[in-house]
Amino acid sequence: MPNDTLVTRIAGMADLEVVAALLLATKRYYWGERADNEATTRRAAVDLVGGGADCKMLVGWLNGAPAAYATFAVLHPAQSEHGTLFMKDLFVLEGARDKGLGEVMMRRLAALAVARGCLRFDWTAETDNPRALAFYDRIAATRVTDKVYFRFTGEDLARFAAAAED
Repeated sequence: MPNDTLVTRIAGMADLEVVAALLLATKRYYWGERADNEATTRRAAVDLVGGGADCKMLVGWLNGAPAAYATFAVLHPAQSEHGTLFMKDLFVLEGARDKGLGEVMMRRLAALAVARGCLRFDWTAETDNPRALAFYDRIAATRVTDKVYFRFTGEDLARFAAAAED
């Protein structure tokens, strides 16, 4: 990345169209034709930059063009009263990969965690994404093996939620 310029900042309302385009690119990359349409993606973008979501987005611009993002939140309770920084997603656009952007984004998130007083920076990775796993190994992140990841989806989520008491 010697001749490239990377600028990062937490996205705000002025970045709404950039955020929507990055989210749509991610969805199309992972889910192709099953990706949400542009209207629902825009709604997610509005949540992210307008405060409707409980997380923020760090956007990276490569040579003036949006090229990467990471969504994150500070979670409580944690070892520190300042919480744990948790990254939900890291995504680099296809044309901007292999330029060191992922590592720059991770280092910026680590710096945010330290600046906020967080003692940890956590994230998950899909076991069927060898490129991501190799990347996290390469930056010397510790694999956590004493946790199990759980999930409800679709009908199971709806069925479980239906029993909630208001």
